[in-house]
Amino acid sequence: MSPAGSVGPADFRGRFPSLERRVHLAGCSLGPRSLDLDAALARMLDAMADGGAPWELFEEEVRRSREGFAALIGARPDQVAVVPNASVGAYQVASGLEWGDRPRVVTSTLEFPSVAQVWLAQRPRGADVVHAEQAEQYVELTDERTRIVSVPLVGYQDAELLPAERIARAAHAAGADVFVDAYQAVGVTPVDVTRLDCDYLVAGTGKYLLGLPGLAFLYVRDPDRLPRMPRLTGWFGRVDPFAFDPRGLDFAPTAARFETGTPAVPACYAANAGLGLVRSLDLGEVRAHVLDLTDLAAERLAGRGHRVRALPRERRGAHIGLLAADPPALARRLARRGIAVSPRGDVVRLSFHYYNNADDVDALCAALDGVTVAPATARS
Repeated sequence: MSPAGSVGPADFRGRFPSLERRVHLAGCSLGPRSLDLDAALARMLDAMADGGAPWELFEEEVRRSREGFAALIGARPDQVAVVPNASVGAYQVASGLEWGDRPRVVTSTLEFPSVAQVWLAQRPRGADVVHAEQAEQYVELTDERTRIVSVPLVGYQDAELLPAERIARAAHAAGADVFVDAYQAVGVTPVDVTRLDCDYLVAGTGKYLLGLPGLAFLYVRDPDRLPRMPRLTGWFGRVDPFAFDPRGLDFAPTAARFETGTPAVPACYAANAGLGLVRSLDLGEVRAHVLDLTDLAAERLAGRGHRVRALPRERRGAHIGLLAADPPALARRLARRGIAVSPRGDVVRLSFHYYNNADDVDALCAALDGVTVAPATARS
């Protein structure tokens, strides 16, 4: 059943006037500009003009963003910390871990470096970081030595939807914690932390949540579970930030203990605009819509002789990969033709949201007609 006030694809697309002139297939990197984003930033600027230093209004935007993200993933607001990016979110968890009798971190080559490299940086502290080359290896590598298992819900390169629930069950059976990077999933896929049964989850607002870079959220199921407090902190991590006590270091009893300094205020305004847009949708319908479009794009591109990397529907996130000899050059060429895509590795990523339609696929195919883009050899 659709949520009250849910909108259809055509109405949703109408919130993005630029899509009348351009095709946006780069949501896996940055969402398009919306009327709601413009209005939110204008409201911030008006507040600055009218009030000079409207910090109470800014703090309200931070609070709203925390509550909006918590509602989106089925969490309580006190379980969500507002952080600058996914790297800081991962570090706040890593810094609170001890590695003595359980030194292993099970991560993956599918993990985005922003998170994966945080785990690698724990090696001097005693962490034993091992990598699963594919989803099935997570369970094989997880044992009684494992302290934490880190899994992307959707891989950034090939949009592989990983079996995070199954991986979490195996990790918890071995006594390990579970960290989920949901950045490539939130906004286009239903995400429920209770169903995932994860201990930590991080995601940001700059992609499918239709906000701006500069803001992310860290879900923490039980803030007291970590054996020590985070190593990076600031005044928003205190029990009472407005005590302004430079001699005290009390940590908030909620997930706010993982927060640091003042968040990026424009990104908070933008986050609330994007979360409002996403809240108007039935994410089950969004996922079906996106999968239909990725199916259509893969079929039409392959029919024109292009090499496409697209996982089976049930294992696919919101993008497919177009193999190219020079992905950045192809992305620039398509940009000149009014089509935004995202190059990564040996592919140009073609990502879809509820604002996309079949006309976008037609425009992409037309822009590629007569263009040889695939490398001579490519991994399958």
